[in-house]
Amino acid sequence: MPLTSPRRAALSAQVIEELRRQITSGAWPVGSRIPTEPELVEQLGVARNTVREAVRALAHNGLLDIRQGAGTFVAATSELAGVMQRRFADAATRDVAELRSTLEAEGARLAARRRTEEDVERLETLLERREAAWDSGDVGRFVEADATLHLAVVEASHNEVLTALYADLGAVVRDFLRSDVGDELRPEEHLDHSRMLAAIRDRDEAAAAAEAASHAWHCRGTSGPE
Repeated sequence: MPLTSPRRAALSAQVIEELRRQITSGAWPVGSRIPTEPELVEQLGVARNTVREAVRALAHNGLLDIRQGAGTFVAATSELAGVMQRRFADAATRDVAELRSTLEAEGARLAARRRTEEDVERLETLLERREAAWDSGDVGRFVEADATLHLAVVEASHNEVLTALYADLGAVVRDFLRSDVGDELRPEEHLDHSRMLAAIRDRDEAAAAAEAASHAWHCRGTSGPE
């Protein structure tokens, strides 16, 4: 039995895994353009067809977005994230708010119970970064900083399944935030997150959950839970 096909398949799988690793590790953030095909050929030391096959496979799975004439961009951090982004692209604002409220409240509640001193320090740093992003007036920078803070709160729950699920919803959450914020940051719409962090620091589970649950409803197009 000839070995050519298995070897090629194995090589392609290795390239797919290496590209996926760059994405999941954050080396290639969502929205960033990945190296060009010739650059990947040189860096990976494989044939052009192998690189092309790997890129197409990851595009099919939703991790990459191939834009003719512009390049290839990271669309999601995992296959599930890509599916969720496509599936919920047109979801109702209220539905996304309800999902965010549920997941973030439970994440904050568990974070208040299980957080470490390192978690608290990281959350405080990310809160400062969020406030600085708001002060800068840069919408994109603020959306990224706000989403990063919320993910860090869920990570502080030390529940791997909850964290993975919330991380896979990252693109949906960012699109939701970006749509809500609009083209400019308005002073009257600034939402204080310090009370949530204080509750987590003080191990006040009820207060942490309540603060986190309320954040998703402070947006245009939502009137609060019914």
